[in-house]
Amino acid sequence: MSWHDDLNALADRYGVFASFYDLQGNERIAGVETKMALLRGLGVAIESPEQAGELLASIRAEDSQRILQRELIVAAGEACSHFCGEKVEWTLVLEDQDTAFTEGSAEGEIHLPPMPSGVHTLYVKRGDIEQQTTFLAAPSKMPVLGEVLAQERIWGVNGALYGLQSPRNFGLGDFADLAFAGKALAGFGVSFLGINPVHALGWADATTYSPYSPSHRGYLNSAHVALDQINGLGDIPEAAEILSRLRSTNPNGDPSETIRYKEFYRAQKQALADLHRVFKSKAHANAMDDFRQFCLSSGDSLVRFALFEAISEKEGPDWRVWPQELQSPASVEALSARVSLADRIEFHQWLQWIAASQLKLAQIEAREAGMRAGLYLDLAVGARKSGAEAWCESGIIAKGVSIGAPPDQLSPAGQNWDLAPHSPLLASKTQYAAFRKILANTMGQCGILRIDHVLGMNRSFWLPDDGSAGGYIRQPFESLLAIIAIEAERAGTIIVGEDLGLVPDGFRDTLKARGLYSYTVLQYEKDHTGAFRHPDHLSAQSLACFGTHDTPTLNGYLHCGDIEWWRKLGWIDEGRMEHSREHRCFEIAGLIGTDCDRLDYDTAFTRVHARLAYCPAAMVSVQLDDIFGTIEAQNLPGTIEEHPNWRRRYPLPVSEFASIQRLQKLRNVMGEASRNITIEQTGEARNAV
Repeated sequence: MSWHDDLNALADRYGVFASFYDLQGNERIAGVETKMALLRGLGVAIESPEQAGELLASIRAEDSQRILQRELIVAAGEACSHFCGEKVEWTLVLEDQDTAFTEGSAEGEIHLPPMPSGVHTLYVKRGDIEQQTTFLAAPSKMPVLGEVLAQERIWGVNGALYGLQSPRNFGLGDFADLAFAGKALAGFGVSFLGINPVHALGWADATTYSPYSPSHRGYLNSAHVALDQINGLGDIPEAAEILSRLRSTNPNGDPSETIRYKEFYRAQKQALADLHRVFKSKAHANAMDDFRQFCLSSGDSLVRFALFEAISEKEGPDWRVWPQELQSPASVEALSARVSLADRIEFHQWLQWIAASQLKLAQIEAREAGMRAGLYLDLAVGARKSGAEAWCESGIIAKGVSIGAPPDQLSPAGQNWDLAPHSPLLASKTQYAAFRKILANTMGQCGILRIDHVLGMNRSFWLPDDGSAGGYIRQPFESLLAIIAIEAERAGTIIVGEDLGLVPDGFRDTLKARGLYSYTVLQYEKDHTGAFRHPDHLSAQSLACFGTHDTPTLNGYLHCGDIEWWRKLGWIDEGRMEHSREHRCFEIAGLIGTDCDRLDYDTAFTRVHARLAYCPAAMVSVQLDDIFGTIEAQNLPGTIEEHPNWRRRYPLPVSEFASIQRLQKLRNVMGEASRNITIEQTGEARNAV
């Protein structure tokens, strides 16, 4: 074989796609440079293509010595058997256990008893050979609406947490506002309240506002901490004095339409530091105990995250420019910093305790108010390459590459999201511990979890830092589905997979068979003429909505606000703008049954959401922006500073949500479509008929 053949075989062995087809149907071949860069990113130590043959021979020799595969997926609660050949001794150890669950010897086949749902380890020995196999014992399906909520057709509201207003917050929507909004919306029969990702953005980073560009997905954004609701400080005069002083100097005291992040961060961070000092000396004993228990149960992963935050205060938010000796959490210097920065580490642990406690309370209060699922959280695709997740989990992060997207209709030049991918090769060796922790931390705070860009669990587009062309990497799809199923079952969380765009044949069918709900955006549901399809064709196992944070609001769509932005930014010329406007009027007429010159927003709002209410989709979501009738979207893809992305406040405070008339209209139309009654009530209604 030539080195070309060896390199191709090695790339195929580790899941590097040989080619892919673009939107025009053209095949794009992965070149030598791309394959080399992606293999190195995966963790394959290849420096030249001529090394491929040697590496391939070594891998095949190692594979030939395997008694069992390195990773096996089995059905939880069912016995299983696996071929082992010659006689072996084996020991099965369950997840989080130190002693054997069962053990024995076998020849020909190892017969294992039913395993509980979880990630377990089988140790196998034959002579001098000792190996281990990871068993992913997963439920066959993830939780579904009927089982978890006793409802099969629900509706909810989605909005931006940062945009919530109240007289008591200090310029940014916080977790107490979230709790208040949840209770208010529950009164209208709303079954869930969805928000943007609330992942940690980085204490030392004052310039990142996008919730989809987090520092670490396993921890929370402390900017959303409600300063006046900190456990243990409720009746302490010194804490009240700090808040009073902040309120008197608060730059956001008279809210503008957009959030002034830099001023907010500066004021809030100082207040948190002052409140922490009061907490350490004056907080009630039960709050102190709760904090210590949180730190204990969160383990070393929280310590690593807090260490990153503490170092970043001195060295800056991008660990890649830190002194070399601090660029690994396992270095002697980083371990030494755990001692020298102990006070700041405790501070950042404290911030996570407050944030987690307040988010959990918002979920509890929403459910107690009658919101069946409670919070609907969002899991971002990845974390910034410069941030805490890439540093804390450096052992599994793919090096020299970024997550992105090939050229498509949204971006003809392709997209580089500057997010750090987990290497499937390296993550598998750790039994996906980092991903499991992220899922567990997130699912523990919500009733529904949306996984952004769920296609990334099947294949992921990586862009090499060296400038060579990007390519696709095959992901351990079945293993990731098994892990999500395990964590979702433990938390009782319903999973929505954002599956927009082009996906491989059979991909959606696989997701649905496992219990995931698809994601449908009405704005994209059009035929070849551009006319809206009838909503009856929508999948029953899906969440449907008119738009998202990345698309025009309903009012913006009706008034062509997005088209005006395209022209303002120079993306289209005057002629294209007029053509787009004319086509938009054609779309609107089909959607609402009214010509553009006779548009009435309330009529349009009711008709669009009635279409959604009666469609087959199990879940329907209404954007808070559409309830308010705002024109500007939360985000305009392809822009950063040109458009006020992630900065807009809602026009009404949460205290007035209970009086919004459009919510009452929604309650009526959703109720008529049987979207806020239990399965038992649905049966009673059918029997009555």
